[in-house]
Amino acid sequence: MPRPARKLNENTSKGRTSPMTAQRIHDTVAEDFSRVNDLIIQRLASDVPMVEKIAQYIIESGGKRLRPLLVLLSSRAAGYSESEHLKLAVVIEFLHTATLLHDDVVDTSDMRRGRSTANAKWGNAPSVLVGDFLYARAFEMMVELESLPIMNVLSHATAVIAEGEVMQLMNVKNPDLTEEQYMVVIHNKTAMLFEASSHTGALLAGADDKQETALKDYGKHLGLAFQLVDDVLDYLGDAEAMGKNVGDDLAEGKTTLPLIYAMANGSDEERQLIRQAIRKGGLDDLPKVLEIVKSSGAIEYTMAKAKEQAQIACDLLTCLPKSEHRKALELLTEVAVARVS
Repeated sequence: MPRPARKLNENTSKGRTSPMTAQRIHDTVAEDFSRVNDLIIQRLASDVPMVEKIAQYIIESGGKRLRPLLVLLSSRAAGYSESEHLKLAVVIEFLHTATLLHDDVVDTSDMRRGRSTANAKWGNAPSVLVGDFLYARAFEMMVELESLPIMNVLSHATAVIAEGEVMQLMNVKNPDLTEEQYMVVIHNKTAMLFEASSHTGALLAGADDKQETALKDYGKHLGLAFQLVDDVLDYLGDAEAMGKNVGDDLAEGKTTLPLIYAMANGSDEERQLIRQAIRKGGLDDLPKVLEIVKSSGAIEYTMAKAKEQAQIACDLLTCLPKSEHRKALELLTEVAVARVS
């Protein structure tokens, strides 16, 4: 890990991100954010009522719109002063939403962000097809931006994300997944769209090579930090706070870093219990697995990795000129790790 240029200020209350911190981030692009939300509604329009209904349901089901926020902040931090970043932010949100629709079908999920998933309400076929619609609408808008470099980044990112989904599917109920393999999966599946969001923001702004690379890598490391914390929250959080149930990853047979570490550092008996729980799926062994994860130091280890990724992301921003938008990007690295008590 590179030597930190400065220590992250974990501005938390009972381990949660301070509402003031989150508000401060959004305030820097409040007008842009409002216009993005209006454009989302406008570009969701369809002559097929079910398409519009399902798309609006999933778009409005909550979430922080982190990826569109990254587009707005990155482009502004790199000096962009026009308005095409609004369209780019909507493209990113549509790509993300399409991915969520398909993910929930693959995972047979019935709850996301505290609400029923689209596939739980309308079935798998409509959810997949509306996901396809959102991909198509995103690429329509991408063409309107008339930027081959941006199209190249986003088309590549879409392929990598799909590969990440397949990799995760291949490793369901596989207790032999290594930490290195796990990091590749979460980069492809989660961090890639963070990376594409900040990278395309830099491209739209015409950032120089150094700033473009810094913003691209910033998004990657920020995305890794968010996913690592999400994997911790699966063993610490609660359904009301997370919008999903504790142990959902284990129930689906997903081998995440807390489990990988616990297996590597637990007793033979504990290792075998976790391996069996992963292979079997379900929640029969959840209480015992939770106990092993917490006693093994797996939570602390995974959080240390998350903080390392967040610090790397924060340090990358030093090549950008000081501004309220750069400061907001720095605060996002705090938000990434401040969700765990």
